Formats: sequence, structure tokens, C-alpha cells
Amino acid sequence: MKNMNIVQPYAHLMDVPDRAAGIMLLKKIEWCGRISHRSEESQTEDSWDRFIRTVVLGHGDWSIVEHASVTIDMLVDRGITHEWVRHRLCAFTQESTRFVNYEKKMPPSFILPDGISEEAPRAANGEKTELSPRDYWGHAISTAEGCYRGLIRNGCSPQIARSVFPNALASRIITTTNLRNLRHIMIMRTTKEAHPQMRQVTIPLLRELQEKIPILFEDIEPEQKQSEAMKRMR
Repeated sequence: MKNMNIVQPYAHLMDVPDRAAGIMLLKKIEWCGRISHRSEESQTEDSWDRFIRTVVLGHGDWSIVEHASVTIDMLVDRGITHEWVRHRLCAFTQESTRFVNYEKKMPPSFILPDGISEEAPRAANGEKTELSPRDYWGHAISTAEGCYRGLIRNGCSPQIARSVFPNALASRIITTTNLRNLRHIMIMRTTKEAHPQMRQVTIPLLRELQEKIPILFEDIEPEQKQSEAMKRMR
């Protein structure tokens, strides 16, 4: 694993730098919502808080939340992207293993899952009886990367050579979605049943959303049972 490019996964908002920017999204939601009753003139500098709590949370008019969207920059392994792109009402742009030549353009990077032990099984006398889980993982990744490079050097195109890559291959993906749909995603993908590597990025992203975009995400609690979390679906 010495020469392997191991990277840390992340997910963060691209276009909401601070709480002020998040409040601007809520003000947009309020303005759009007021069109139905033509009460735009009643909007004030701080009326968004009462409006969102009353109309959206209180009366359940979540459709107006769809007028506000955000873009998320993520780096996760391809196993997680396969789950992530199943969500509807999103625009996705993902790093393409068909067109990126990891032999010429950039070296491939991989994400090491949490929980893979470095401890090898040992006999009663303390001697190792086989490789550790971390060693097995590293061997598999090194072999796959070596095979990819060999295929490229021998004339295979990236879209053919990519077939030897494992789910651990890191992939950058950009997602744009409205806030109502994003709330659904955060409820679904932060529960106990969500994949550990999914929670590794969605829980910090939820915290960022709770900090920067008030009200809409404040009731979501990570690590709940999915059956309990789903009660927040509206």
C-alpha cells in the first residue's frame, strides 16, 4: 500500500458559503410561496423564519421548497456513487472512467473503508496465521491498479481497462438538487441502515446544512433507525 493513492471522502456544499447565503434561499422560498396569495408586499427582512415554520412545517406546503436548489461536491468510492445516483430529481455529473486515462491523465485514487483492521489473526504462540484484512484489501487494490496500467500500456482504451477497477476507486461527483429532495436524501442516507461509507459523508453534510440553511434540516437526527427517520418524510 506504500505507493497507493489513498484519499479521504467528502461531501460539501459548493454554492452556500455561509448562513447568510442559506437564508437567501429561504427568502426565495418565502417570496415564491407568497405568490399564491399575492402577499409579496408582506415580506420583510426576517419574515422568512415565521413563514417557513408556519407554511412549510406547520401547513405542510413542501412544494414551495422545490424552488431552491443547491449543488454538492462529493468525493466517494464508486460503490457509494451507485447508491447516490438512484435518487430522483437530481442532476449528476460524475468523473468518467470511460474517458479519464488514469495511466496518462492522473493516477487512480482509492478510498479505504473504515473498520478494516490492521490486526492479523495469530496462533497461540503469537505468530501471524494469515494476512490482516488491511493487507488483503491493499493486495486486491494494488493488483487491480497494476492490471489497469498493464491493459492501458498494451493498447486497451480506458473504457475497456476500467473493468478491472474495484468499488474502492474514488470518484468525484457533482449533484444539483432542490432542498425538498435533499431533505429526503438526508433522511434516508443518514440512518443506521445506510452504508457506513455513505454515512461518512452524509452526516457531515447534514451538519453543514443544519448550520447554513436554518429550519429545513434541523429536525433530522443521524444514526436513527430508518423506520423512525421516515416519519419525518413530508
